[in-house]
Formats: sequence, structure tokens, C-alpha cells
Amino acid sequence: MHSDSPLVSVEWLVQNLDNPKLLLLDASMDQVVGTAPLVYEQCCCIPGARQCDLENRFIDKDSPLPHTLPSETVFTQQAQRLGINADSIIVIYDNQGIYAAPRAWWMFRIMGHEQVYVVDGGLPEWQRQGHATGSEFAQASRPGDIQGVFQPQRVCSCAQLLNSLGAPHTEIIDARSEARFYGQAPEPRPGLRGGHIPGSVNLPFLDLMQGFRFLPRSMLAERFAACGVSSEDRLIFSCGSGITACIVLLAAAVVGYQSLGLYDGSWSEWGANHQLPID
Repeated sequence: MHSDSPLVSVEWLVQNLDNPKLLLLDASMDQVVGTAPLVYEQCCCIPGARQCDLENRFIDKDSPLPHTLPSETVFTQQAQRLGINADSIIVIYDNQGIYAAPRAWWMFRIMGHEQVYVVDGGLPEWQRQGHATGSEFAQASRPGDIQGVFQPQRVCSCAQLLNSLGAPHTEIIDARSEARFYGQAPEPRPGLRGGHIPGSVNLPFLDLMQGFRFLPRSMLAERFAACGVSSEDRLIFSCGSGITACIVLLAAAVVGYQSLGLYDGSWSEWGANHQLPID
């Protein structure tokens, strides 16, 4: 592959689209929270991309929480439906630049697939560079053979997070806006308390962006250093519903942090449970 980074550039994608093992996924979501969305009047995608539907297919439909990760079985069924194989090189983008693609990237990592990457800048950067777009997604000619193998260390449950509060070398990073973190702005979902998980630090995902792309790696490293996290720490990421937490998680991976976990329930779970502590 190109490097150890989970990010690829549009230029790299253009040069590697003819790789028969490369499979391009569009992880765009209809619902965008926490930033002003780019609105498209009709489907607009990179030619050849297949739709990775995080809102209707790659979810646990039995969960009362939004955007809950799918089971191994559901993941495997949906990924095979897209024609993904065990040896596929998966490259993911979304139509907001960097928004939902990191969530899809981490979902594949949670399910044991290591060859998965995110296009820095996504569709907006693709368009900025003058490349052609399509109006419909590609379909798989045959099912793939990928098998999801759940990696429990890459996710964190509510109970696990509660037990880790105050633990040494564990940092909880909240990707929501500063106003939501401090309970100064209402939550976009009804019935949730204002505030944050005790001991967590705030690193809004928008603070890691430069336009539609990530800041340079050195500047990302400065943002994490300012939060007081070290390379030895276990980092657990939270947000409103587990989507934008993955943006910050991806940035941490780009910087080089190794022990990363997603609190999938995020504030939709923690903020709704009055038995859980908040600050």
C-alpha cells in the first residue's frame, strides 16, 4: 500500500482506481449534525463507487439508539452484498469532505478488515480538482467473501466506560462542539441532558478540519497534545451518536496513536440515562 496512514489523497485515488482489488465506497449520510451540510439536489458520486449505507443497512435495527453498529452477521451480509472480498482494498469517502467516511472506516476495522482507507476531502475535493462525477452508484456483479470478525478492543460499552472513569492512562475525548460539551447549547436529539462525561476532554471535530480536509499531521498532533493525551494512553472517543467521534478517532490514528476505541452509544446513551454521572 501507499503508507501506514489511513488517509489517501484524491491524487492517489486517481492513480489507483484501476487496481482490481480496490473497492470504492460512498458512505455519505442524509442526516448531518454539528456542521452546516453540503446539499446535493440529486445523487452525486465518484464514478464506480458503491453505496455504504450507514443509516439503513450497516446498523443494528433493533437498537433504540441511533446509528448503532451492526452485528458480525449483519455486517458480513451487507459487506458481501457490496461485493467486498477478504483481500479487498477498501477506500471510503463521503459527500461532505470528512464526515461519515471515518465511521465506515472504523466499522470495517472493528470487524477485522485492515486494508481500509479514507479519502481526505472526499467528494468536494474530487470535484475541486475537476474530476467527473456520476449520478448513480455502481452495483456488485457478484457477492464478496468478506467475513466480519468483531474486534472488541476497538469499541467501548457504557458499562466499560463507566468502570474506566478516572483510570490511569485512559482519556475520553468528546467530539461535540464546546457549547454542547459544557451544556450551553441544546442537544439536537430530544430528552438528553446537557453536559459531558466526567473527566472527558473536548476536541470538537471541526477544530481538526481545514476546509473539507484534515489539518496537516503536525497540526493534528498539536491539537491532541493540547488535550494532554500521550502515546501510551488508551483513547476512547464519544460524540452525539458515534459518527463524528470517528472523525477525531481517525485523526488520532493519522497522528500515530495506537490504542483507540469508540464509545458507540455516545451522548445519545449517556445523556439519556439519569443514573449516569455528568459534569
